[in-house]
Amino acid sequence: MCTAAVYKTKDHYFGRNLDFDISYGEKIAITPRNYPFSFRKVKDLESHYAMIGMATVVGGYPLYYDATNEKGLSMAGLLFAGNAVFQPEAEGKDNVTPFEFIPWILGQCADLKETKALLEKINLVNIPFSEELPLSPLHWMISDREGSITVEAVQEGLKVYENPVQVLTNNPPFDMQMFNLSNYRNLSTDNPENLFAKGLELKTYSRGMGAMGLPGDLSSQSRFVKVAFTKMNSLSGDSESESVSQFFHILTSVEQQRGLVHMGEGKYEITIYSSCCNTDKGIYYYTTYENSQITGVDMHRENLDGDSVVTYPLITGQQIRMQN
Repeated sequence: MCTAAVYKTKDHYFGRNLDFDISYGEKIAITPRNYPFSFRKVKDLESHYAMIGMATVVGGYPLYYDATNEKGLSMAGLLFAGNAVFQPEAEGKDNVTPFEFIPWILGQCADLKETKALLEKINLVNIPFSEELPLSPLHWMISDREGSITVEAVQEGLKVYENPVQVLTNNPPFDMQMFNLSNYRNLSTDNPENLFAKGLELKTYSRGMGAMGLPGDLSSQSRFVKVAFTKMNSLSGDSESESVSQFFHILTSVEQQRGLVHMGEGKYEITIYSSCCNTDKGIYYYTTYENSQITGVDMHRENLDGDSVVTYPLITGQQIRMQN
């Protein structure tokens, strides 16, 4: 299960929690403009926009979980089990496999307008990367500086939703997630007005009572509500430090701790990593479950005209600074 969000101060930030029970050796991956992206059913991209993100790299090929390109367009794939349906190859369509979807969009599109035009022709086909790496049932959030959309491939076909809250979790489908927010329209950052009954004096006894009823469990529907409320009411200064710190606080509001989500056979789902990319500057920040110190990688410090994927292994050991 996962959570993705957008946050905007002076700069624009895009990131996510990846919640799972095992790691696939993910790394920070920078794909320069001249790395040849080979696709199964559509024309290869010999040159494209450079991008940075989190990926498992197999045989030199980056399988991106989330990424941002040099134009500031960002995209993340999140688990959508039981609802994602990928189709057979269709004539007259751009037949793109789900594992190619992020580089296909980010390699060619500078913004959401160009993305939506490309989505009109796309067919997400049921072709795995390999027998060892079958397709994951995913849906996606795509964002630029002006907005976000959610893309879901379901039984009825490809659905593209405007995403005004600019967050995404997992099930149920996005339109149902948005409908469910109406159940929480009474939430507030202020102390609540007493509407219980006329003539009955009821006093507030604690700060934060305006948010009573905000979900605190780890289900995807509850996380959607909580991260939307947290993100849309968050305030911070405009500096990079303040903005990045606040973004990680937003993601921390829905992180998963080991022991709380049992997967069976002694396995537990945890927040393997959290990410925050300054999409204006191309700097990708992350923390891991065992390392809460924020680490950053700047794509513009690499040769973006190269032809080989540049990777950085995650720093996973806890970094503790002693003061005495």
